[in-house]
Amino acid sequence: MQVLRPGLVDYREAWETQRRLHDAVVAGTQPDTILLLEHPSVFTAGKRTEPMDRPLDGTPVVDVDRGGKITWHGPGQLVGYPIVKLADPIDVVAYVRRVEQLLIDVCAEFGVTTDRVEGRSGAWVRADERGPDRKIAAIGIRVARGVTQHGFAINGDCDLSNFDRFVPCGIRDAGVTSLSAELGRPVTVDDLLPVVERHLPALL
Repeated sequence: MQVLRPGLVDYREAWETQRRLHDAVVAGTQPDTILLLEHPSVFTAGKRTEPMDRPLDGTPVVDVDRGGKITWHGPGQLVGYPIVKLADPIDVVAYVRRVEQLLIDVCAEFGVTTDRVEGRSGAWVRADERGPDRKIAAIGIRVARGVTQHGFAINGDCDLSNFDRFVPCGIRDAGVTSLSAELGRPVTVDDLLPVVERHLPALL
């Protein structure tokens, strides 16, 4: 497995890199490759996004070919794009569960207990005295020709007010949080990178 850490990358540029790597992994000329990076602030909308989910202030949105609905990416959030070949028979649900487990295990290393929520992908801090269920890490993937694209995002120390401008993932009865918000101390992308990288083999 090859891990690339290109730093802060424009979303459209990273999407083009994903497509190029995807073609190469499908062709067998590139090993399984995972991009770990940050994006400048951007909203992206998956195929199930509804008009009412979009930002009310007219902020531009990049429409993409992954599953799921709308989300925000930006500084302070670590984004992972695994471009990996799935074993036959291809089981997309099992792959999503592996991604979720990676996210749950990473959060646990920082001292934040997360869980799965039935019918909702990602890693969640369950409802407590501080508020309702809140998503700390999101998943949105695509599988084409047996190889994955897009991936996951973990909120480290990002500005959570960005999630107030739209309906995150189309979910109206839950919140969004970050490792920093849960722990009361900064957890940066630089803090997250080595921990996430150590858990990446779980995806395979």
